[in-house]
Amino acid sequence: MITEIQVSNKQKTIKDSIKFSGVGLHTGKESNVKIKPAPEDSGITFYRTDVLENNRIKALWSSVSSTKLCTTICNAENVSVSTIEHLMSALSGMHIDNAIIEIDGPEVPIMDGSASVFVDFIEKTGIVEQTKKRKFIRVIKEVEVSENDSSVSIKPNNQFSIEFEIDFPSKVINNQSCQLQMINGNYKKDISRARTFGFEEEVNMLRSAGFALGGSLSNAVVVGKDSVLNKEGLRYEDEFVRHKILDSIGDLYLAGAPVLGYFIGKKSGHSLNNKLLKKLLNTKDNWEFV
Repeated sequence: MITEIQVSNKQKTIKDSIKFSGVGLHTGKESNVKIKPAPEDSGITFYRTDVLENNRIKALWSSVSSTKLCTTICNAENVSVSTIEHLMSALSGMHIDNAIIEIDGPEVPIMDGSASVFVDFIEKTGIVEQTKKRKFIRVIKEVEVSENDSSVSIKPNNQFSIEFEIDFPSKVINNQSCQLQMINGNYKKDISRARTFGFEEEVNMLRSAGFALGGSLSNAVVVGKDSVLNKEGLRYEDEFVRHKILDSIGDLYLAGAPVLGYFIGKKSGHSLNNKLLKKLLNTKDNWEFV
């Protein structure tokens, strides 16, 4: 079996700039985004171009300021960008180590609710292999975080693999599980097209609380009492759990480097993903750079 560390051992950035616009899922606000190539060892960095000073935000677990319904990162001056997880997931899945992301609003556009649009943009512009080798975070000791009946853990493994289980009191979703080894470029085929989802009965409540203001059937799977409301149906039979995997891949890329480990999520989300990274990376005995 070919592992990720073998097939992709050099750092990568994009060949040319990528530009796109769209509405934010939660804010409902339009923003314009430009993703630019970045030098080796610089990682992923966001810049709020509508903010004149102190507008740089590193895409790291330590920058996460909120995990309520999405992942938000923030700098010391409280300049933030929210709903970064789908874009971060695409960058991880396409092995982009270094990129500058300029955005003139508070939230990354939701596009179609998945990561596939970002993957297509990256493929269209091209990927440049850089000189320096990739740095991987290899998990040495198993780490677990749990709250009530939700949990996440990561244990040593020679590549990145992910397993996820969800269980909703909905006969449309019910219990779903999925296990994948992220090898041989299968992110695009198996994960990237899975869309975010929500429940019809919760829409008004979310909007009254200031969330899902930009949500629609064009950028989310909406689950009714007995069926999916989207006319086109699902993209995968188990699209719901695959989207949770997509989110987790994006959240884990906030480690600052690709992680070599076996991730297991059970009925969890952005909050536990961030707590897992904190617990893993705050103790040097848990991991090493390779």
